[in-house]
Order: sequence, then structure tokens, then C-alpha cells
Amino acid sequence: MNSNNLPTKMFTEASESPAVVQKQLDLNANTVRRIGRKLKQLKPGFILTCARGSSDHAATYAKYLLETHTGLFVASVGPSVHSVYNSPMNFSGCVCLLISQSGASPDLLSVASAARKGGAYVIALVNVADSPLANLADEVLELHAGAETSVAATKSFIASIAAVIQLLTAWHEDPDLLRSLHDAPLSLQKAWEADWSAAIEPISKSRDLFVLGRGLGLGVAYEAALKFKEVCGLHAEGLSSAEVLHGPVTIAQTEFPVLVLAQNDQTLSGVQDLIGQLAQRDVSLITAGVYHDRAINLPTHRDHPAIEPMLRILSFYRMANRLSLQLGLNPDHPPYLQKVTATL
Repeated sequence: MNSNNLPTKMFTEASESPAVVQKQLDLNANTVRRIGRKLKQLKPGFILTCARGSSDHAATYAKYLLETHTGLFVASVGPSVHSVYNSPMNFSGCVCLLISQSGASPDLLSVASAARKGGAYVIALVNVADSPLANLADEVLELHAGAETSVAATKSFIASIAAVIQLLTAWHEDPDLLRSLHDAPLSLQKAWEADWSAAIEPISKSRDLFVLGRGLGLGVAYEAALKFKEVCGLHAEGLSSAEVLHGPVTIAQTEFPVLVLAQNDQTLSGVQDLIGQLAQRDVSLITAGVYHDRAINLPTHRDHPAIEPMLRILSFYRMANRLSLQLGLNPDHPPYLQKVTATL
């Protein structure tokens, strides 16, 4: 397989993300308004999320977005508490947000069932509308990503983030974010066209690297690290930029690649300070959304801070696809993986 950016399934499906988000905005409008009214009426005390894999990275994004806009605590449920330990939990007064591409993983179904019986308001963000998870939920917010056949999730991940934003704007009004969300398909198209190929050479020279993000960007840092593992066979660790100096930085030696994904919000100054410290260590710094004169600065599109993580990860997907091919791999069929993982 040659190293050009061939139209693999991963490439093709990721490229559909702008159209997917536009379809979601068009088709989910009535549903999301209904959910927004219900949430205003319920006035929940807290929010629980439950997901696996890339969907759990979208749940991490949801945590930061919802906490910073609603003032409610958002916590991730360990699915095995229900599916393996069978421990009862008190779900009263909470919203349970489950995110899944397939809607078929048994552990998520166990949580959904327990949450529904326990009095939670259960919302499923799911790509398969007639899935078992959708049938268990009080409300279903469809991702509308269409068929995704590459093992590596791309457009469904971006659709999950967009759905979380759409849900929030129907619950807690934010005119600036709502405008940016409606412009997101165009912004995503610009992000898809951004050339991140300058990151390929330093990353391809190593078997290990860090991907750093913070706040709203932490979920996409986790997602990028997972994709490096899945489609490029690299050992990548996704970390908060606030945590990397608490131990992990010791392994970042000369020319160790560090990819920093930043958004233009209150976290930016701290990220800039960290980059300055990392630059003194002579690591291979690669930045997106923040500039340093000793880094490879990747092109980015400026947008609302809550939108920018979606843009960063879409630009990343195109680069990761190309890197995978350059390494002689097939990004559509990573070894030992399958599309739906039925975790108990």
C-alpha cells in the first residue's frame, strides 16, 4: 500500500463529517428542543455518562462542556459496576447520557436498564436508531453518521461531540455557541482541508509519543492517542497538559514527539507556559491551536472554543490516515480489532 492519502474507508468516512453534522442539525432540531424542555423542567442534580472507546472520549468532552455551562457535576459510570459486579446504584435525580455508535454493547445496556429502573432520565446518543440501547432510553438523539465500516471511528466521534453541543444549546442558551454550531459544517470543511503533513516525519521516527490537551480539548487528545495506537501501531499516551509535569514528562527525552491540541479558552495560557517548558527539553514539539517558535505549528481554523476540539480532531484524522499508509499499514483493518466490541 503506497503512502499517498488514498481514499481508504477511514479517509472517506472522516471526510463526510461536515455533511454529517449538517444532517444532524437539520434532523435533530425537534428532538433536541423536546429534550431541552424536559431538562429545564427536571432540573437534575447531576449528570452521569457511560460509553466505551471513542465514545468515551466524546463523553469526556461532554463532561467539560456540560460542567462549564450548567454548573452540574458530570461523572463517568464504570459499566462493570452493573454488568459484572451487579451493584445497585441510586440514579434518582440524575440525567444518564449514554454514547454509542452501535448501541449494542452489553455493558452499556446493563447501565441503561439500571438507570431507567432507578429513576434517571436516560438519553442515548447513538448512530443506530433501532438498536437495543435506543430502545432502552427515554430519548434518543441520533448521530446520523450513516454507515461507518472502517474499524477506526471518525465521523461518528465528531457527530457525538456535535450532538452534545446541540443538546447543551437546547438546555442552556448560549447564542454565540449556537451560531458557531450552525456554522460548524463549514468550519469542519476548512479543518478537513488543513494540511497537517508536517507532523508525519517527527512522529514516524518514534514508537512512542504524548498527545496533550486540557479542558474541552482533553477528550480529543485521548481520541488522537487512541487512533495513533489503532491505525498507526504507535504507543501514544493521551494526557492532560496539567498532568504531564507530574511524572510523565520524565520519559520525554530528546526528539520525543509531543503533539499539543489546544483551543482558545481559559486553558490557553497554561498550555503556552507548558510548551515553553517542554521546548527547553529539546522534544519534538508539534502544536495545533497554540504557537511556539520552536514547534512545528500546524494550521488551524479559529472558532468558538467549544467547536475547536471537533476541528482539531478532524484535521488529525486526515493526517493519521496518511501516516498509517506511510507506515505500510491499513487504517481500515487494524490487527486484532473489530468494529463492535461486545464488552460484558
